[in-house]
Amino acid sequence: MAQPQVALTFEDGITRFISIEEDQTIIDAAYKARINIPFDCRDGACGTCKAFCESGEYDEGDYIDEAMTEDEAEEGYILCCQTYPVDDMVVQVPITSAAAKTGASTLIGTIVELNRLSESTVKFAVKLEEREKLDYLPGQYMNIAPPNADFHRSYSFSSGPSDDVVTFLVKYTPGGKMTTYLTERAQVGDTLNLTGPMGSFFLREPSKPILLLAGGTGLAPILAILERLAELPEFTQPVRLIYGATYNHDIVEIDKLNSFQEKLADFEWFSVLSAKDEEHERKGYVTDHIDVQKHLHDGDADVYLCGPPPMVEAVRTHLNQLDTPPANFYYEKFTPQGGNEGNERKVAPTAETTEAEGSFPPGPTVSREVTDTARQLSVVDEQVESGEIHTAVSAAQATFEALSALEVGAAALVINLLDEEDFTEMTTLAQETNKHLSGNELTDAASYIAANTRFHEFLFRRSGNEAMLRAFQELNTAKVMSADLKDGSAVADGIATDHLGFIEALRNKDLVAVREVVNRHTEKAVAAMTSAIADDSAQSPAKEE
Repeated sequence: MAQPQVALTFEDGITRFISIEEDQTIIDAAYKARINIPFDCRDGACGTCKAFCESGEYDEGDYIDEAMTEDEAEEGYILCCQTYPVDDMVVQVPITSAAAKTGASTLIGTIVELNRLSESTVKFAVKLEEREKLDYLPGQYMNIAPPNADFHRSYSFSSGPSDDVVTFLVKYTPGGKMTTYLTERAQVGDTLNLTGPMGSFFLREPSKPILLLAGGTGLAPILAILERLAELPEFTQPVRLIYGATYNHDIVEIDKLNSFQEKLADFEWFSVLSAKDEEHERKGYVTDHIDVQKHLHDGDADVYLCGPPPMVEAVRTHLNQLDTPPANFYYEKFTPQGGNEGNERKVAPTAETTEAEGSFPPGPTVSREVTDTARQLSVVDEQVESGEIHTAVSAAQATFEALSALEVGAAALVINLLDEEDFTEMTTLAQETNKHLSGNELTDAASYIAANTRFHEFLFRRSGNEAMLRAFQELNTAKVMSADLKDGSAVADGIATDHLGFIEALRNKDLVAVREVVNRHTEKAVAAMTSAIADDSAQSPAKEE
């Protein structure tokens, strides 16, 4: 039988899904997922963890009347510290997600700009009431609901993470709920509810030439990435953008794109149209205009793509067939259908809908493929697919470089949220990891790998971003390490110090130091794996001819 899933719904509208292991209570599973449901006793005696079960079967466990009465139990109330789920459940937790230290935050914003950029694209800008509470990575998105609406739509930021006002692009879709609202009812001064940030598509630490590919309103996250790159004076690598569209009127934000030629050290862009009856300098598809040397630098480039599924699949196939594919390829594809607009993600069913249909809302699903020199990973969340493909001299190098990029992103998301409780827990995890080291050798490789995984997983759980957490988990660094590391395997100098240095950099809110520690640690991890693999090869008996 599959593990039961519990949907924890919080007062601010955030829902978080947790998987229940055998003989595990809701509160134990929640804490393993870094969701802090309040409790005092853990024995069914205080009632602090009382919640309401909307649906699902469970064993209510043992408790006393002072904690929960029989009437409350008959009504559907439960004690999370005593409840053992039998099948999938939906549970109302009487606190906000912020109080539980999990998930995205919900903010109130006011529309300050509303423009029809073309017959196919609408742009709106929002000023948030508590802008300081929102940290996001360029490429991520927000769930947005108009006032008194019974729906929300999801859109990528087209503005940079340091902008005071956030902006979004929407594809005009006749009959679409958000299109109708924006073009017929919305006015400057309207308030919106915005929940996020969401998603695992974002700019990684830039160090190589970059090729950006945008399709339609998939331009939005690409603009956010460009805004961030423009804030990095030390970044001087070439940046190229190929902007694909169907018709001339689909090409928008031309002045903004041209402005990056002044803001970036080396930036060029051009557009490509696919409609046969349109006049344009470049026709066809973006794959027709990707130059292996100029754009991919013979494989030494990072590629970011956001667009509709056919475009993403065409580019992925094209790059895979090259003799020198790009070092790192990140993509996100959206599905503008059935009333969806722009780069909007399809919204997962509500608890009420799924209960009626006899199914349960899925969390992010992940697929991965590992070869000797490449690693592919995709995360599907609410029918949005974000993915990444890494090529390297070894699978271990691809894995650890992918981990470092994710980890820096997770640190940027939570660096302003961490408190002393978090630092104490991280220090405990680091110490548990380091006790399996003696100098530069592993004394207990299996225990080290398990503890190291828990340490690195901490930030991803703390972020509340399920897509990023699943991406980390499916990298499966523990399996990669276990294949070659053994008791007595050598590690580089300073591995133990790096764990504590990472915590100190977070405590000081110093992202530069975070990046330095993560990059240094990654180099050491790759070196340790390379050495271990070499040792294995040297110890293996020669193969007889």
